Amino acid sequence: MAEQRLVHIIDDEEAIRRSASFMLKTSGFAVETWASGVDFLREAKHAAMGCVLLDVRMPEMDGLAVQQAMIERGIAMPVVVLTGHGDVSIAVRAMKAGAIDFIEKPFAKALLLDSLAVAFERIDRSEADAVRAADAAIAIGALTAREREVLEGLARGLPNKTIAYDFGISPRTVEVHRANIMSKLHARSLSEALRIAFAAGLGSSRG
Repeated sequence: MAEQRLVHIIDDEEAIRRSASFMLKTSGFAVETWASGVDFLREAKHAAMGCVLLDVRMPEMDGLAVQQAMIERGIAMPVVVLTGHGDVSIAVRAMKAGAIDFIEKPFAKALLLDSLAVAFERIDRSEADAVRAADAAIAIGALTAREREVLEGLARGLPNKTIAYDFGISPRTVEVHRANIMSKLHARSLSEALRIAFAAGLGSSRG
């Protein structure tokens, strides 16, 4: 990926924002700094995707509250928490809420870069998952309503006989639908067809 990785630094201490920003820019990152969680949340919906370097102890709104607000608003940027000494219990709470890592101030450059590497890996994975889900939805869009129902049954682990009984059709007809599904999804095996089904959200336990 040619574009620069973006890091959002949220810290009320200007010195930390400046030093972390300089460290990251010289390591090849793009950086945006925010003096408070409130400022970040105000713009976060329109902010470019990146990793959030989030200070825990801030006036007005602490890091845990910012993290919780991000979750509630569906802002899916990975978070690395910055803590002072003795804030381990807070850091643990942040990690339970989904933070990638926590780093104690003053932090070593190598530690920070390692944490950011994990964070950006997560972004890449979620972007790849989104692409797979979109591709799967397009593939399944080519199925007839009945073929989709049969695939849903297969994705829920139901045998052909049960699927046939549920829809009042013969097991032989289920076989025909299965063959059509495999052909339309360009799947060489049932497991391949199921992977596409799962990526599109089929097979969840809806009754």
